[in-house]
Amino acid sequence: MDIFKKCGEFSTVKEAREAGTYPYFIPLDRNEGTEVVYEGRRIIMCGSNNYLGLTTHPKVRQAAKDAIDLYGTSCTGSRFLNGNMTIIEQLERELSEWTGKEAALVFSTGMQVNLGTISALVSKDDIIILDKEDHASIYDGAKLSGGKIERFRHNDIGHLERVLKSLPEGPGKLLVVDGLFSMEGDIAPLPEIIPLCKQYGVRLMVDDAHAMGVLGGGRGTAAHFGVTEDVDLIMSTFSKSFASIGGFVAGDADVIDYVKHFARSLIFSASIPPANTATALAALQVMREEPQRVQRLAEIADFMRAGYKSLGFDTGNSVTPVIPIIIGEDELTFRFWRELFDHGVFVNPVISPATAPGRQLLRTSYMATHTQAQLEKVLDIFGQVGKKVGII
Repeated sequence: MDIFKKCGEFSTVKEAREAGTYPYFIPLDRNEGTEVVYEGRRIIMCGSNNYLGLTTHPKVRQAAKDAIDLYGTSCTGSRFLNGNMTIIEQLERELSEWTGKEAALVFSTGMQVNLGTISALVSKDDIIILDKEDHASIYDGAKLSGGKIERFRHNDIGHLERVLKSLPEGPGKLLVVDGLFSMEGDIAPLPEIIPLCKQYGVRLMVDDAHAMGVLGGGRGTAAHFGVTEDVDLIMSTFSKSFASIGGFVAGDADVIDYVKHFARSLIFSASIPPANTATALAALQVMREEPQRVQRLAEIADFMRAGYKSLGFDTGNSVTPVIPIIIGEDELTFRFWRELFDHGVFVNPVISPATAPGRQLLRTSYMATHTQAQLEKVLDIFGQVGKKVGII
């Protein structure tokens, strides 16, 4: 059979485009942080991961411009050979200090961090344990490692303990969880997970892609719970609060050095561009100098969550600036998204397999730079549209 046959038979997207309900790959004319421009129309952005609003911060933008003038646009090579730079190593030193770890290693994307770190540390004779709601990059890294994969029900500590208890003592074991789960905005219960890891000889890695800059004064989930010393590895991306692209993993110096020499996604990829490195550095500086942004973000999250609940929406278990609106049906989710988009609010529709069947949702997320007027307008539009489509 022609391997391309399935491509021609794939009709779901074509049908959605014809119906006007296709919600992905929307080409924006401009992105101004809390607002975007689409076909000349201004839309309030409530679907971004720009949690601290730093993509429009003057210091951050200027740092990117200055880096291009000083270093050019790219190193055109892997860090392993000719693409390493002093500015990247400076970023690593500052990230290790920020996360409270001995060392850090910068990759070109967050996806590469999980692919490279997990596959470097876990071998075919080892076991990796995952929360069923872990990000796809974690699962892909686990598959790439060749190790045995065990999964436990989302944030179910009782089930996790049964899984760990069933494992043989001999193999090496790594447990990987998201700190802040990106679809429903809940948090991994690290104070309950850590004692189990110690009891059963399991190392712990926390993916803080969405928690860095948001929880723990901006230092992530482990800092939020005061358990930094008990978390072996902390990873995060630069494509959320750091207003850039790239990522890093932080931990003990020996472990980071090992990953540095065995992570194929690092060794065989071009290094992070200077402008993106300088952007992440500048964003980190702003986090230190303007801690009120993290506090403002938390206040906005509380305001919006309370607003949605008062309107009658189901926001799940969210306790963060990621606030889901649970719908439960594909067609209704896409219809709600389209109505909101037409009324001037940008959110993200999420269906299976990105979320469990029956948990289809609209993912909303907020920035420290959203104005009160914007937030109130969003709630007003949600109320109007929610009643129109029969959600509330």
